[in-house]
Amino acid sequence: MKGNFHSAYDQGFARVAACTTTVHIGDPASNMAGILDTCRELNSRDVAIAVFPELCLTGYAIDDLLLQDVVLDAVIDAIETLRQASRDLFPVIVVGAPLQRGNRLYNCAVVVHRGQVLGVVPKNYLPNYREFYEKRHFAAGADTSGTIDLSGRQKSHVASTEVPFGPHQLFQASDLPDLTFHVEVCEDLWVPVSPSSQAALAGAVVEVNLSGSPITVGKSRQRHELCKVTSSRNLQAYVYAAAGPGESSTDLSWDGQAMIYENGTLLAETDRFSPEPGYCLADIDLDLLRQERMRQGSFDDNALAQSDARAHNEEWRTNTFTLDPTHDDIGLERPVDRFPFVPNKPDQLAQDCYEAYNIQVYGLRRRLESIGAPKVVIGVSGGLDSTHALLVAAKAMDQMGRPRTDILAFTMPGFATTDHTKNNALDLCQALGIPCEVLDIRPAATQMLRGMGHPAGDGADVYDVTFENVQAGLRYDYLFRIANQRGGIVLGTGDLSELALGWCTFGVGDQMSHYGVNTGVPKTLIQHLIRWCISSGQFNEATNIVLESVLGTEISPELVPARPGEKIQSTQAKIGPYELQDFTLYHLLRHGMRPSRIVFLSHHAWRDASVGSWPPGFHDEDRHSYDLSAIKDWTRLFLRRFVGNQFKRSTLPNGPKVVAGGSLSPRGDWRMPSDAVARAWMDDLETVPDEHS
Repeated sequence: MKGNFHSAYDQGFARVAACTTTVHIGDPASNMAGILDTCRELNSRDVAIAVFPELCLTGYAIDDLLLQDVVLDAVIDAIETLRQASRDLFPVIVVGAPLQRGNRLYNCAVVVHRGQVLGVVPKNYLPNYREFYEKRHFAAGADTSGTIDLSGRQKSHVASTEVPFGPHQLFQASDLPDLTFHVEVCEDLWVPVSPSSQAALAGAVVEVNLSGSPITVGKSRQRHELCKVTSSRNLQAYVYAAAGPGESSTDLSWDGQAMIYENGTLLAETDRFSPEPGYCLADIDLDLLRQERMRQGSFDDNALAQSDARAHNEEWRTNTFTLDPTHDDIGLERPVDRFPFVPNKPDQLAQDCYEAYNIQVYGLRRRLESIGAPKVVIGVSGGLDSTHALLVAAKAMDQMGRPRTDILAFTMPGFATTDHTKNNALDLCQALGIPCEVLDIRPAATQMLRGMGHPAGDGADVYDVTFENVQAGLRYDYLFRIANQRGGIVLGTGDLSELALGWCTFGVGDQMSHYGVNTGVPKTLIQHLIRWCISSGQFNEATNIVLESVLGTEISPELVPARPGEKIQSTQAKIGPYELQDFTLYHLLRHGMRPSRIVFLSHHAWRDASVGSWPPGFHDEDRHSYDLSAIKDWTRLFLRRFVGNQFKRSTLPNGPKVVAGGSLSPRGDWRMPSDAVARAWMDDLETVPDEHS
């Protein structure tokens, strides 16, 4: 990367704020004083864009006072005060004001930065139903263009003259080009084809909405839904600020709701019904939004189609400004999920597990139905992956109306198999009513090693990769031959995380099967799927007891015997903590992020275990933290293994895509040459400092 690794702005973020202010009805001077107080605080927090509510210079519900010259003159004075004060302020400030142009009055957003009014955007659509009567005072701005004179009727402000006017304006930072924003006002969000959608297609990455929006029961939920869906559909950030304290309660009430969404995700929101002014702020991810638009080609296709339909009748004007953001470490004001594949909220996690499990069950059931309903042959180790695959197979048989005895399970102890995992496998099969045979591979493995001339064939403690792969290969060799013999298919158990890291034996090994139900499921989600099977009552209590035992078992391939006094072989000690590697996998696969940026986010997520949210079920002793050097080292290993093991994914058996984060199927989400080199990724990673400085 270029710039300061620790700088949010250099990493492609921009800090925005959605603000509420205490309104003094019909008193623009007092309202501007309050707005400037907030802006000075936001200046100290390096906020790039500060958004205030609709008509915040006068108050929204002032009715016919909007037509009083004394009020309109005071608005012009307040804008001039803001323009002058903004010279010493970093944020682009967006305020709401009634402004006269020609013979009509418009409900406007005024955009000010560093002593300049960048533009004035009128409200497109005026509500004139139920409690709203805006057409009594305002003209709609949908078809306007040109300029507006802000010098006032008395021409008292020589510096503030003609500025751009109209709804088709974009505001772009020349030194942060992905920071391009558009402004709409309240009702503009509520119409079927909103200005924000048109602006997004024209290039706006950020949409700001100045809203009045008096509160009624259920209105908050509607606002959330609109902002969420709009930001998701438009692949943009949405900054929304509604009117709050001080607004007239003659016939209405106000809650001052402000929120920031990014591509369907809520980043921040204010407390509602606060008697004091306030704001919420968040660092929006401009790089992520750019990547999303690049990947979703239909976004630009839609832009071209809309451009053709309009026949260029709507010309968009881009107003550029120089932001000059700080390059210092200002922290990161946004939640960063430690487990991007695993939601933190219990209800959302339960829903995701329900969907993931049933995606897997459907995939296997449909495959069995389409090839003549063979039996299912599966190796069960007593670990997480094979346990979950067995649960999927059992449910598929139940849904097909077939006996679970059509699942042929085998546990195949090798040189390092423990009694604990072997007993888990046997107990699980018994609880599920699935026949399980014990097939000891040690005699065959010893014979093969001896035939190869490997020292371990004669009892030597030589535990190299050949020693491990002889065992892994024999297990699947047996399973495939048994499937031939008994009329079945081999069910693969390997997961998405193992595929990413190449942690599987190629060919005749756990890389291969007839169908893989876990290939779309990351390791960090597997354990939650098993917990969900317990909590949702998918199986009987005897099964649940065994599942709890499986969840408490160290993740290990159990291929290398532990010497006296040593711990058993640990997968995560070899290839890295799955919680870190799944974090890297998600951001590389889903968002195409450069390694240095992934490390930046990972450091913010993992450096302090006491900060932020954790998914349900994590005990204190399982809440880990990692310093920057450790994250960098494990990321380096991930990249080396990820690029070097593509050949294993290029021949991947069929299996369902499960998570929105992506899959590694060569027929689906991930298509990559097997002879790629990792140099560009490694070079970028080396720009990460070893320690925070």
